[in-house]
Amino acid sequence: MRATLRWAHSDLRTHRGEALFLVLATAGIVASLLLATALFGYATNPWQRVFTQSHGAHVWLHTDHAADTGKLAGLDGVDTVAGPYPTAAVTVSSRGSRASVELRGTPERPSVGRPPIVSGHWLDPSAPNGVVLESRLARALLAEPGDTLTVPGTARELTVVGLADSAEPRYRPGEQPGLVWALPSAVPDPGGQVIGLRLTDPGDTSYIVQRAVTVLGSGAIGEVSTWQQARAEAQGDNRLLGQVLGLFGLGALVAAGLAVHGAIGTRIRGHLRDLSVLKAIGFTPGQVVRIFLLQHLAYAVLGALAAAGLAEALGSRIPGRLGDAVGVWQGLPGHTVALIVVPVGAVLFIGATTGLAAWRAGRVPPVPLPRPAVTSGGRLSGVARRALGVRIPPALVLGWHTAFTRRPRSLATVARLTLPLLLIVVAMSAWTTIDRFHSEPERVGLPTALSVRADAGRSEQQVRSLLERDPGVAAAYPGVETAALGPSQTATIALRGLGTHRDPYPHTLAEGRPAHGSDEAVAGQGLLDLLDARVGDWVRMTVGDQPLLLHIVGRSIEPENAGRVISTSLDTLRENDPGLRPTLYELRLAPGADPREVADRLTAAGDGHLDVHTVANPADGLSPLRAVVAGLIAVLALIGLIELLTAIGGTVRESERDLLALKAIGLSPRQITAITVTATGLTALAAVLAATALGLPLAHWLIDAQGRSSGIGAGIAQGPSAVLVVPLGAAAVLCAAALAAVPAARAARRRLADTLSAVA
Repeated sequence: MRATLRWAHSDLRTHRGEALFLVLATAGIVASLLLATALFGYATNPWQRVFTQSHGAHVWLHTDHAADTGKLAGLDGVDTVAGPYPTAAVTVSSRGSRASVELRGTPERPSVGRPPIVSGHWLDPSAPNGVVLESRLARALLAEPGDTLTVPGTARELTVVGLADSAEPRYRPGEQPGLVWALPSAVPDPGGQVIGLRLTDPGDTSYIVQRAVTVLGSGAIGEVSTWQQARAEAQGDNRLLGQVLGLFGLGALVAAGLAVHGAIGTRIRGHLRDLSVLKAIGFTPGQVVRIFLLQHLAYAVLGALAAAGLAEALGSRIPGRLGDAVGVWQGLPGHTVALIVVPVGAVLFIGATTGLAAWRAGRVPPVPLPRPAVTSGGRLSGVARRALGVRIPPALVLGWHTAFTRRPRSLATVARLTLPLLLIVVAMSAWTTIDRFHSEPERVGLPTALSVRADAGRSEQQVRSLLERDPGVAAAYPGVETAALGPSQTATIALRGLGTHRDPYPHTLAEGRPAHGSDEAVAGQGLLDLLDARVGDWVRMTVGDQPLLLHIVGRSIEPENAGRVISTSLDTLRENDPGLRPTLYELRLAPGADPREVADRLTAAGDGHLDVHTVANPADGLSPLRAVVAGLIAVLALIGLIELLTAIGGTVRESERDLLALKAIGLSPRQITAITVTATGLTALAAVLAATALGLPLAHWLIDAQGRSSGIGAGIAQGPSAVLVVPLGAAAVLCAAALAAVPAARAARRRLADTLSAVA
């Protein structure tokens, strides 16, 4: 045992840099996997925690006053009913911020859908104007208990007495109204009612919704929201961040395992005599295997422990969503198990790849076999000999010969170096796609920057005239958005009428054509998946109590409402309802116009009659992904550097036997050095070309697959430009050549006696 430790210690002193790189790479990989685990837990558990604490309803139905909701309690599969509660749609303002809200009259704190109070207290009959705000809405309004909310256009004021979490669909400016609980006396003129159903089996949600629509009548139901929709919205971007971290973490783990395998294999080939000496002095094959295995397992364990310790101690201090995710994850029941399983799994994987290479070391015979008289690369090919005959530099010809004539070994080296470079290309594609949402929003389904809602105090002509007078507004598209029931009447979809036949709304199409004619529409991927429809199909839906039949002629990229959106023109909807007037206006701004400045001017000009919001960009929630991608690129670059150093070491060792021949034919030490540098540079170039050729289509496929699963749809992927790819490839090749220069020059200037000893 003492001899084993002494040999391992001597080997560590000789390869300090390699050991440090392995420890750092393992730490980076384990940290990525732990952060991915934290984000997955954060994506699911906060909503699940609120749903469980509030004894949440699985289905919420918004109906009109005439609906006899009492019948729903007797449906098979319905366990408990919450409500019905009267509701009113109003706009509230606080500290200069405005929000559309649903004012829900709640006489007492309900048993189903019982919102957990996070600040303040529940409604008190002694404060008839008191309200409780949903916490996300409160953050948007910068409101706290004790603040006063005003209702624009009226003298009415509401006092915030508490803040509460909710498991219902979250507030989204301009899309989903916020939730405000109030006493029934604070809802004097309700526009409808809402009832919640808690089911005995959540898997029967679609069936129960269909039964409820049948009992109440489709005309009585305005909107349906289910627990699956609310959970999907709550998970949102956090799940995407977790998927990205998990994907790249696993990819980096595989790359690190292959790099360790290649490093050990190269060292075995370079230390055959040392291993034979170990066998000759009494080391068994098992002891030799254990030397390499335990040595590299120690590196992996050290890196894994460092990553786990840093994640546990400092993870919650990371700014932004990552820190919040780690903080929540540390309080979950499975946190300790994940903190142990993830590092152990990474160490075991690295140990498995190490064991395969170490097993080869155990098979080295005690007596070294004589090396073949002919190099493993074989003779120069005819092309190489002719190239030398036409005075092509010998370094280039012999460097090509050295890099690519040992086919299996050369291909393995290129493959190991390609994997981290391929993942870097995929990471750069993800970065470029996120940038595209900001730099070219019109190409990813965001042609407009502002959304304006007007109250009944201004006519359509007055509103359009006011909007189009602003110098920052290039076009104003009138429209309406309403909830509709799909063909099966089990889910609510968003129906939008935007633009007119004369001035159509500029939808971003990924498939098909724009909707020009009557009864034509374009739909998002989420809606097509929900209805199991394709471009070219006719879709029947119910708006209020009126059926509507639309022909889907195109698939649009829809970042909103998980892609469950079908859009037609306002003129098409007016054919069924001639008195329909626009309730919102989508504004396309002039180039260079600042959305916030334009919004401030329009709000001031509207004199309290306009509610102006910036259009939500899904990339805003992915801002932490930039730091994640940058960190992953650094980890992958470190793994690539390990593999590159391994390849350089192997090339230098295997070229030692050729030194005598190269010197004999008159090549100078500088030319001999150039051969090794050229071979390393060509190997790196081959890896760069392979990574680019494979990484770009892989990145497009992965990003579009994520787009399809999220409902946005395929067609959002954007690969990095040549301005980024070419410098990356050039930097990799130049770095490889620079790293190879020093050891190659040192080997080329070795003494004759040393060279003869190496060849013997």
